[in-house]
Amino acid sequence: MYRFLLSRQWVILTLLALVLIPVMIELGFWQLHRHERRVAQNTLIADNLKAKPVPVTELTSPGHTVPRADYWRQVEATGRFDTEHEVVVRRRTNTDETVGFHVLTPFVLDDGRAVLVNRGWIPFGEDQRSFPDIPAAPKGEVTVTGRLKADETTRSSGIKELSDLPDRQVMLINSAQQARSLGRTVLGGYIEQTAPAAAGGSPEQIPKPDSSSIGAHMAYAVQWWLFTAGVPVGWVVLVRREKRDRAATATRSAPERETAAV
Repeated sequence: MYRFLLSRQWVILTLLALVLIPVMIELGFWQLHRHERRVAQNTLIADNLKAKPVPVTELTSPGHTVPRADYWRQVEATGRFDTEHEVVVRRRTNTDETVGFHVLTPFVLDDGRAVLVNRGWIPFGEDQRSFPDIPAAPKGEVTVTGRLKADETTRSSGIKELSDLPDRQVMLINSAQQARSLGRTVLGGYIEQTAPAAAGGSPEQIPKPDSSSIGAHMAYAVQWWLFTAGVPVGWVVLVRREKRDRAATATRSAPERETAAV
């Protein structure tokens, strides 16, 4: 009664089931690993945000690539804002997903080196290509506190660099790029400013990263594994149904064959 399993239809169905099982197991582990990476990142964010601020020069230097372990570390720097070389970063959104600019201002330290400070978000001016009116940065010597971030690249951010940008507008926050424009030594990475707060709330400071959401990756992993378990169960159900249907057909055909023989 199981000879039908050797038919072309059932061979294809069985092979498909055998392929689906390892594929769905692997998809489940892929989602599990995404869950684990999300949990690890949340732990890193929470720990770094709770850490006491340290001088930015302890964590970065000219040409330094900020490692992931130092992302969002609380840092501080004392110096003066160089607003003459201030630029805006295009196509950035605020908490309401409104597209505008980020204000990127060089911050000159006492030793003459600079570090880039992302002061926050502002809306467009008359249009996207016009340089906007930027709220003034604090004058004189000031201590800035913020979160350390790595230089942006097209590969890391997915943002494409453009060659025909208006004056004083950039696509990426990149210390090497700004060092060439400034003619000054610039520390690697940049600071997302959190203090002092901007007068009047503009520029709108960048909110701290979420360290609580873990997404639905674990649920997706369990879902894939349930699908995996369902494949052999479904195969067995189909086989038993096929066997039952063939037996019923054979039973109905028997009297007909006897009548024909008579």
